[in-house]
Amino acid sequence: QKIECRSEAMESISTSTRKFIASLQQPKHRKREGLFVLEGTRAVLDTIPFFEVTHFVATAQWLEAHGAELPHGFAAVTVAKADDMGRMSSQSTPQGVLAVCRMKEYAEDFELRDGELLLALDRVQDPGNLGTIMRVADWFGVTRILASEDTVDVYNPKVIQASMGAVARVEVRYCDLVESLRGLGTMVPVYGTFLDGEDIYGTQLSRGGIIVMGNEGNGISLAVEAVVSRRIRIPTY
Repeated sequence: QKIECRSEAMESISTSTRKFIASLQQPKHRKREGLFVLEGTRAVLDTIPFFEVTHFVATAQWLEAHGAELPHGFAAVTVAKADDMGRMSSQSTPQGVLAVCRMKEYAEDFELRDGELLLALDRVQDPGNLGTIMRVADWFGVTRILASEDTVDVYNPKVIQASMGAVARVEVRYCDLVESLRGLGTMVPVYGTFLDGEDIYGTQLSRGGIIVMGNEGNGISLAVEAVVSRRIRIPTY
């Protein structure tokens, strides 16, 4: 069901709210508050059903064009002028809508499920790369990613944009990657991607396991390489 946003459910944005939302563009504030910002029409409409929304801000023009697409019962809307949206946005050309959402909480314990395929990311730094990896993982049914603690923040606005909604379905768990891989035991195959590895398309792989991808410029670190049980290569097209 869809509903139209009614004027009595709306309020204009305050200076304090605008400054608070703008602060969430910084990682330290996101981490402290446990909140992140979704921006853009498709990202917001496709993703808000999967998160708790604490603030929803849009211009009057956006609400006129898309208000009827909001989920049923979604009534807490704050109206902002285009200038205010620009002050809160990380985008060079804001689309007139953003939502502040609460980060998901995941169980502390981690166990590999029977036959599960995971990705592990070692020091991936580019936000667009992480978002793309999440999107591809989502397409292939990979629902969990292990990431080294120095991998880019999954709630970075550019990561969220590049993930195209995958942030709602793919868990990215930050950890001491070496210790986490060791903790899974020797029975779990750990495939590392290297230039001198076996061609993945001609290699017999196990039903489950972990595929490790390294830093954009330096590849997999020596510490992580030490726990890799098999070297593979993903060739260019």
